[in-house]
Amino acid sequence: MNSISPNLNIMIKACEKASKVIIRDFGEVENLQVAKKGPRDFVTKTDKRVEEILIDELTKAKKNYSFLTEESGKIENKDKDKIWIIDPIDGTTNFLHGIPHFAISVALEIDKELKSAIIFDPIKNEIFYAEKKNGSYFNNHRIRVSNKNDIEECLFSSDQHGLKSIFPKLNMRSSGCAALDLAYVGSGRLDGFFHNKINLWDIAAGLLIVQEAGGTTNDISKYKYDSIDIRASSSNIYAKMMEKLDNF
Repeated sequence: MNSISPNLNIMIKACEKASKVIIRDFGEVENLQVAKKGPRDFVTKTDKRVEEILIDELTKAKKNYSFLTEESGKIENKDKDKIWIIDPIDGTTNFLHGIPHFAISVALEIDKELKSAIIFDPIKNEIFYAEKKNGSYFNNHRIRVSNKNDIEECLFSSDQHGLKSIFPKLNMRSSGCAALDLAYVGSGRLDGFFHNKINLWDIAAGLLIVQEAGGTTNDISKYKYDSIDIRASSSNIYAKMMEKLDNF
């Protein structure tokens, strides 16, 4: 394994512990599909339980750090400028329907700058992580964004409506998991990702992974944390993608 910081090591261990709950509960979703009550309440409980584990594990290691999470919102502790940003299960609709495409997303922001990030796909056992000025990695191997130059040869992802009118000749996907979309941009599986009005916990870890993999992202500092317009791609095609999105 490449050299990682103590903070990232803490994040990895917390995600590994929380993933055991996700894997166990995902195995029950198929049976719950036929239940009268349905699986939605079950998935909500899983989401909350995973978040509780992450918060507990991270607090044990850094008791004064604050949190911004999907389920609990803002939790301010003594260190207000050191914030764990958590999405316990990004892609809950996929989880709900038994589709194995979702992830845990955790980022550490210090003094308003993203420092460490992890996106963990527990079903595929794929870990994407990054640290500021130390590169991005997939399962311990260094990753880079794609090097394509022709936008029509690229593959983009977004969950926005009206994609065909924006990119009528381009290859588009809608995966239902923004965190993995950004991780895939960082690893070259996708060439670009964009979405309007998205939450910070959905994209914080992915932003750093794309940036440290040599990609380009827009400046999100002007947005509220629960209403962000995100743009991310390989550096080669970023300007071309933005030109397409000018009127979006």
